[in-house]
Amino acid sequence: MEPILVLIALVAMIAFGFPIFLALGLSGLFGLYMAQGSLAFFFAPSSLFGQLNSFELIALPLFILMGSILGATPVGSSLFQVAVRWLNWLKGSLAISSVGASAMFGAVSGVSLAGVAAVGSIAVPHMIERGYSRSLAAGSVVSAGALAMLIPPSVPFIIYGSVSGVSVADLFIGGIVPGVVLALALCLYIWVRVHLNPEEAPFSTQTFTWKERFQSLGSIWHSVLLVIAVLGSIYAGIATPSEAAGIGALGALLIATVIFRSLSWSKFLAIIAETARISGVILLIIGCAKIFGDYLNFVRVPQILSEMLTASPLPAWAILVVIMLLLVLLGMMVDAVSLIVVTTPVLLPLIIALGYDPLWFGIVLVLNLEIAVVTPPVGLNLYALRGVCPELSIEEIIRAALPFVAVQFVVLMLFVLFPGISLWLPGLL
Repeated sequence: MEPILVLIALVAMIAFGFPIFLALGLSGLFGLYMAQGSLAFFFAPSSLFGQLNSFELIALPLFILMGSILGATPVGSSLFQVAVRWLNWLKGSLAISSVGASAMFGAVSGVSLAGVAAVGSIAVPHMIERGYSRSLAAGSVVSAGALAMLIPPSVPFIIYGSVSGVSVADLFIGGIVPGVVLALALCLYIWVRVHLNPEEAPFSTQTFTWKERFQSLGSIWHSVLLVIAVLGSIYAGIATPSEAAGIGALGALLIATVIFRSLSWSKFLAIIAETARISGVILLIIGCAKIFGDYLNFVRVPQILSEMLTASPLPAWAILVVIMLLLVLLGMMVDAVSLIVVTTPVLLPLIIALGYDPLWFGIVLVLNLEIAVVTPPVGLNLYALRGVCPELSIEEIIRAALPFVAVQFVVLMLFVLFPGISLWLPGLL
């Protein structure tokens, strides 16, 4: 009965507009007080501090800072122009180029919203001007922007690693194959769509020589070097993810100030303030979610749920599909950070009891979040694109995203039903 009261308290506080961190912390404290009395006031602060006292979490604000700084530079535009020159021979090349540029920007920044803003502000008006349908232009950018959540360096992987104890470096490696597969699936969908409906994407008559294509790479050498420096240092064992995040933030600062000279002192201070705000909110949610999670563990909610479902006649794959559908629905109502920190302590024991790898679950969880950020009402990518492309209505962007959400769900099911695909690369390394 007590866990039900705690859950009712949590839902009620969220419904009344309490900040998510406060709802999690207070409901967890309420549960601990019912279970342990006044000792709850000792255990709750210990839970919060213990969760945040992690060296790996230093990577979180540093990667957010890196993405914010790069978002203030023409890096997104440069990546899109390079993709256009190399892919212009394809039908729907501008939309496919948007996916490629978003994937590359994700590998540079690790921040989904920054990718949507950086690529969308250039790509969407360019596509509409060239006669592309508004639906294809908006849908390709808003869905591809989510690739930054999966392609390392990924902020959601850092959060999942801190909650689950799974190595962030292993998660980064594990996100590469799903990220590439999802990017290719989105490109394939665009290619098929424009072949079935050629009027949605007029074929480009503009041609580029091989010399022009190779020359265009000169505008992104710094981005490629930054990716190699950040990810290469992690995979080579030279640096931890937290140390690599420091390298990335410094590299982004050098790109913005030395190469592009696009970062004024006032803009830099604004970026620092915004990074501190976003990081503070995320860290508060993570810390307060630990209080809530500790209460659930104290009353054995995850264990009871695991025992019930593992004893059911349903096969493991059917239970997984139900979990993924539940996460999709929750993702439509809860932001990505909250979804990770609230559901991981409950679902991870069940996943392990079913015989699955926690590393694999982290990968499919973030794949699920790719859907969450492009579905209303909490799909932040939708509002980010609306902010940089005011000529599009939010209703128009939502309708444009739906077919791409279906593609994302198909890819999610591929990695849910065939776990070995996502674990192949980490197994090699």
